Amino acid sequence: MVAVSLQEGAIVLDPFSVRMVLGVITLTLIVLASVSSRRLRSACVDRSACTGWWRVALLLFFAGNFAFLLNGTSFLAWANPPGKALIVAGAFSIWAGARTLRGRKVSGWQLAPAPLIICLTSAMDGAETSLWSGGLVYLGMTAAGLGMAAAELWFAKPAQSRVTKFLAVIAALTSLYYLGRAITFVVEGPDGNSFRTFFGYAPAALMHLILLVSLSFTINALSNSHLITRLRERAERDHLTGLLNRGAFLDLAEKELAGPANHRGAALILGDLDYFKAVNDEHGHAAGDAALCAFAEACTASVRSTDLVGRYGGEEFILFLPGATQQRAEAIASEISRRLSARADPEGLPYPTVSYGVTSTGAKAQDLKFLIGVADAALYEAKAQGRNRVVGADSVDPLPTFFGSP
Repeated sequence: MVAVSLQEGAIVLDPFSVRMVLGVITLTLIVLASVSSRRLRSACVDRSACTGWWRVALLLFFAGNFAFLLNGTSFLAWANPPGKALIVAGAFSIWAGARTLRGRKVSGWQLAPAPLIICLTSAMDGAETSLWSGGLVYLGMTAAGLGMAAAELWFAKPAQSRVTKFLAVIAALTSLYYLGRAITFVVEGPDGNSFRTFFGYAPAALMHLILLVSLSFTINALSNSHLITRLRERAERDHLTGLLNRGAFLDLAEKELAGPANHRGAALILGDLDYFKAVNDEHGHAAGDAALCAFAEACTASVRSTDLVGRYGGEEFILFLPGATQQRAEAIASEISRRLSARADPEGLPYPTVSYGVTSTGAKAQDLKFLIGVADAALYEAKAQGRNRVVGADSVDPLPTFFGSP
């Protein structure tokens, strides 16, 4: 039964009812976060550390609120200090999640001191008779944890700034509210009129509610963003090698070639593993897959992060090198083969050699389809010359001039 009282014409819910409402809403938010987590697992997406910490924060706030339900009973001394400690731990868990969002590691022991301090302070300050034992430390610690969380959130990664800055504002406002509670607590005590009116159970519960709803919204927003990013990556990446698939590579290379930096020119490499069918026939598809993955790793290890590497089809790979000269592209092709030959196959089998066709645009950007055609002709010439070699072609001439080296 919900108890109410009249104070100067206003209807005021009793503390038990306020905490019951807050607990039900918090539990609902926990269920929603759990559903989001299950959906991410079903989509084979790893949960980020920050949302993990924030789910813990929801649980801690719920547990602390549940402990406060025992206020006014014979269990006060056993429930109130842990309740305050759980709320403080929840505030610092929000900080921990915000910190990991910025790529900074947080361990459990870093969160332990603040809850332990408030628990001990409350227990030694007449916890068996006072609801506000250790109250100043509790309010100050909560304000500090939320304030630190707000600062970390405000400087989170730019790609996540919209949603995290919203949570940063809410955390900062809640921190200021708790700071105001602490100051008013010192000035007039928990029984003062201003404290009861502006910083009592109902206003504090409302601030908690706003914070927890914002936290739940941020968890779901970041989880959805993470899910969309991973699904997009899976759609654009070759499932075996992790390189760009053909469609994604062509789209990105077209944009790069037509971009403002195209005056620097670009180079394109087509690579094909020699006698790859024989590897599959003699040693099985597992050996073939290992060779493809080894070549993909050799490619990514030999190029810059701004270069594009894709699986063009079967055992054929394609590389787009913005700003690279013909000579540089041929040197990279040779470097890839060197890295591949230096790798050790898990089964002790030698990796196949590779033939390359290389071309470049020079200072004048050209059509990507034309460049691929020229590189393909150079690759065909490399095969004709005996494989395991790099053949370059001048893409300016209608009939490409081939020049190469083994």
